[in-house]
Amino acid sequence: MRILCAITLLLLSQGVLAQHQFRAEVKDSHSSQPLPGATAQVLGTSLGASADANGLLVIDNIPDGDHTIEIRFVGYETQQLPFTFPLPAGPAIQISLDPSDEELEEIIVASTRSSRTIADIPTRVEFIAGEELEEKGNMKPGDIRMLLNESTGIQTQQTSATSANASIRIQGLDGRYTQILKDGFPLYAGFSGGLGLLQTPPLDLKQVEVIKGSSSTLYGGGAIAGLVNLVSKRPGDERELRLFANGTSAKGLDLSTYYSEQLKGVGITLFASRNSSEPYDPADIGLSAIPAYTRYSVNPKLFFGFGDNDKLEVGVSATTEERIGGDMLYLDGKGDAVHSYFEKNDSRRMSTQLVYQHRFDGKTELNVRNSFNVFDRDLSGPSYRFEGLQKASFTELNVVHNRGGSEWIGGANLWTDQFSEEQLTTTPVRDYSLTTLGGFLQNNIALSDRWRLESGLRGDYVVDYGFALLPRLSLMYSPSETFSSRLGGGLGYKAPTIFTEESERLQYRNVLPVSAAANELERSYGTNWDFNFRTSVANDAIGINVNQLFFYTYLDSPLMLNSLTSGDNVFSNLAGHIDTGGMETNVKVEYADFKLFLGYTYTDTQVHSGGMKQQNPLTAKHRLNNVLMYEKEESWKVGLEAYYFSQQRLGDGTLGKDYWIFGLMMEKIWERVSLYLNFENFTDTRQTRFDSIYTGSITNPMFRDIYAPVDGFVVNGGFKLTL
Repeated sequence: MRILCAITLLLLSQGVLAQHQFRAEVKDSHSSQPLPGATAQVLGTSLGASADANGLLVIDNIPDGDHTIEIRFVGYETQQLPFTFPLPAGPAIQISLDPSDEELEEIIVASTRSSRTIADIPTRVEFIAGEELEEKGNMKPGDIRMLLNESTGIQTQQTSATSANASIRIQGLDGRYTQILKDGFPLYAGFSGGLGLLQTPPLDLKQVEVIKGSSSTLYGGGAIAGLVNLVSKRPGDERELRLFANGTSAKGLDLSTYYSEQLKGVGITLFASRNSSEPYDPADIGLSAIPAYTRYSVNPKLFFGFGDNDKLEVGVSATTEERIGGDMLYLDGKGDAVHSYFEKNDSRRMSTQLVYQHRFDGKTELNVRNSFNVFDRDLSGPSYRFEGLQKASFTELNVVHNRGGSEWIGGANLWTDQFSEEQLTTTPVRDYSLTTLGGFLQNNIALSDRWRLESGLRGDYVVDYGFALLPRLSLMYSPSETFSSRLGGGLGYKAPTIFTEESERLQYRNVLPVSAAANELERSYGTNWDFNFRTSVANDAIGINVNQLFFYTYLDSPLMLNSLTSGDNVFSNLAGHIDTGGMETNVKVEYADFKLFLGYTYTDTQVHSGGMKQQNPLTAKHRLNNVLMYEKEESWKVGLEAYYFSQQRLGDGTLGKDYWIFGLMMEKIWERVSLYLNFENFTDTRQTRFDSIYTGSITNPMFRDIYAPVDGFVVNGGFKLTL
């Protein structure tokens, strides 16, 4: 028996000794800069790894013998390198990748906390980056509404006819079900939601990442429809100083500057802007389609490096804005007893961001993140005023560990959200305090050369509202460079507050508070399934990329606003559900200097209650997105856009008219300066041309749902200067 045990131990020890490690640093062959997110795969096995922020990757447990390791990074030529294990002892192997001739942008996904590329992650992530982000910034440099609204499956919903307050809807669900992040921090929820899109200039962004469908497992409640992560630029090896100036035919002016530089051990970025407009009434109905506003924003950020293993980022964002819309005569200082209607928003926002990263070795790193956000808003009208202060914080600690072909991310976070209202009316104050404690675990693993699995589990305890368990699963099948498919789904939840699109339209007038005694968590589950196919025809002269997505989300006991006979409005959880399903089709065709983008969205969102169902208001069932671009590299850009929205059911039960919007943009580019001109909505499609926006009198207008543009044809142009 002893001899048998000894033989067994000897065989096991030989098996252990026969497992070896592969260490490599992956860099750009021209700049020698590390390529974080580059992947290595031992062909014929499930062994693999992803490079960390320094380009270092480690694969463990490689058996004795000859193996081929494939090194990949989006936008670079793939390398397949032969190795015989065990390797000689020594430092990490240096691998240099050559940029490919194919025009691809660097797309490292940040939203999932992983350093992997978009082509190597099972979660379906859409991104807006590089040239596309620049083009959208030309069209609307003051905010991100247009940037998001012109994507398939996303619709901007205007909640005020005269002040232009807005939110976004993903896959037919109201704006409160979309979580908007800035560099992974939830800064735009609650009271600030109605102005968040309007107060976020896109000009300091590196990219925008959109995850559609249930995403609460990633960052906590509020991402039932999806999440949008705004990723800021970081300092590069060379100093960058850019100046922007933009003017509009609607009497708007946008001025901004962006500066970044990497000094000894310290990097810095600084963005500052001033955005303003005079009131504008293209329909000549006496009410502003674009309000008068003046906004100042400043966002400084510092990046510290302490040796090779420790990094610290510290940032501050501050915004102040005065915004007023309403009767044009009142805004021009000529108001009287008849011309007295106005909507005024004075707001101030201050937020801090802190990120600390410590790398223990080539496999493990610790991340500590914290943000604190203060938002003060004073909303007033002729006979009503609503003022409140929101304080929110987000703290997270997570550990990332790469082990062979598997990446683990585990951590915990604390999210607080407090709102306090000034008592200015007889309505009970709407104060609330939400505290959420959460823990999560995520895993990304290569099951084989073709299959990759991403899984996650989050547990959140919302004080006063209970516990939410949120599993999430995404599977990617990629048999070749030309085809891939992703299937994923998960659970979500949303804690109740008074800040919804319905209450924003009412300016919170006579809206009663929510409470744990009367309301409960909204809960959901959802799934996405997509196919991506890429090919070329005509001897590779024409490139074609097709993506087809199918989606479904079920939302149980949604929070609805109901009118009482007393004139008050109260939130209650619907004794029923909302479900939304449909598909998105995206086609990209490239030929020479031309690019054609075609998009179609079908969305069927239904409200089920009392054995009845009806279409969710303000949801276009059919949408078309069409863009034709001509781009002569470093010389000219010309783009023609056409967007179609089908009929939408309105809150009063009627149907809005379907409509098209057309746009034309041009940009001339030199080495350090570019001039651009944009003709937005040049067919002057306006709701005021084919439908009314209010009933009642000009003194006390009762506004209808806004389902089409109200600002009409607007020309804007400007310049971008690089010093």
